[in-house]
Amino acid sequence: MHLRDVVPDDVDAYVRMRCDPVMMADLGGPLPREGMADKVRRDARDAAADVAWIKMIVPDPAAPDMVAGTVTLWAHVSEDGPVSEIGWMVLPEFQGRGLGKRATRALLERARDEDRWGVVHAFPATGNGASNGMCRSLGFRFVAEREVTFAGRVLRSNHWAIDPRTDLTPA
Repeated sequence: MHLRDVVPDDVDAYVRMRCDPVMMADLGGPLPREGMADKVRRDARDAAADVAWIKMIVPDPAAPDMVAGTVTLWAHVSEDGPVSEIGWMVLPEFQGRGLGKRATRALLERARDEDRWGVVHAFPATGNGASNGMCRSLGFRFVAEREVTFAGRVLRSNHWAIDPRTDLTPA
């Protein structure tokens, strides 16, 4: 597995992840295809500027155009103040292989090694057993159930937090 920055040519992967009813079932349903190219351009700009770590999960480094999903670590301001958040998506045909967990671990290890981002939060939907299980297995601690806003939609999520410097479980 290899992680690479998102680039403007990743529109098709974003559409497959964000505009698909199955992929977006826990995130309030599919997003419209319109505007997806602009979203990818903004994400590629932020990744290139190192404002956010927006990585494409490449299962086979020998086939860099084959993308299994994304893992992203970014900072934003929430109602509780500044927060570093991580999120991931893995396409159905790649699920169940541990790619999401390995990609998330790799980004958390980088955050630890660079002493960047501080405590990292994740907000998977309460019903997303795979993502909540991944949080548990990586060493995140459960904080609480809460409502979060994603793409203008209010969702019921589990709030998890991890300090990669001290809490990341061994590989």
